[in-house]
Amino acid sequence: MAFSIRPVDGAFYTLFSESAQHLVKGSALLAEMFAEGTDRAAKAKEMREAESQADVTTREIIQRVNKTFVTPFDREDIHALAYGLDDAMDGMEEAADLINLYEVVSFPSEFAKQVELIQRCAELTAAAMPKLQSLDLEEYWLEIGRLEKAGDKSFRRIISKLFSGNYDALEVLKLKDVVEKLEGAINAFETVAKRVEQIAVKES
Repeated sequence: MAFSIRPVDGAFYTLFSESAQHLVKGSALLAEMFAEGTDRAAKAKEMREAESQADVTTREIIQRVNKTFVTPFDREDIHALAYGLDDAMDGMEEAADLINLYEVVSFPSEFAKQVELIQRCAELTAAAMPKLQSLDLEEYWLEIGRLEKAGDKSFRRIISKLFSGNYDALEVLKLKDVVEKLEGAINAFETVAKRVEQIAVKES
């Protein structure tokens, strides 16, 4: 059995769990942006507030790293994981902001698939963060990888549909911007999962 001199500092795990919960909230708000009859301006404001709260948690993690002599795992990995979670939240907030600013009336049905994938990624990430201490998370990073591949496939289909000639050129540009932000959010979740995998390999 491997022996570790690293401390069991529950504060880091609590903060990472808190950060992931922001993602769950953000993904729910993002889904609401696509609901019929939604006040998108109000929801975009809620999303900005949620993103600001996520930033506070990210800063708390970084500040704790700077004040802690011995960390639960490598400092560079803590930084990367914290900023990776933050990037996922940023991607969702940017998508919500564009939906509001562009005033798009309707979206192709395939957009719902991307949002569902984002919500699933957020749920899995939130479930994984409390398990960082044990790092028994192989199924988590494998499932995120599968979801990311599904997202890539859906993204390609959406782009193909947008350039089919059935949409106004300006509408294509707006929708393309939004779906690229959604795709970026999914990719950010995969980056988080890969970082967790790297931590697990290092600490094993």
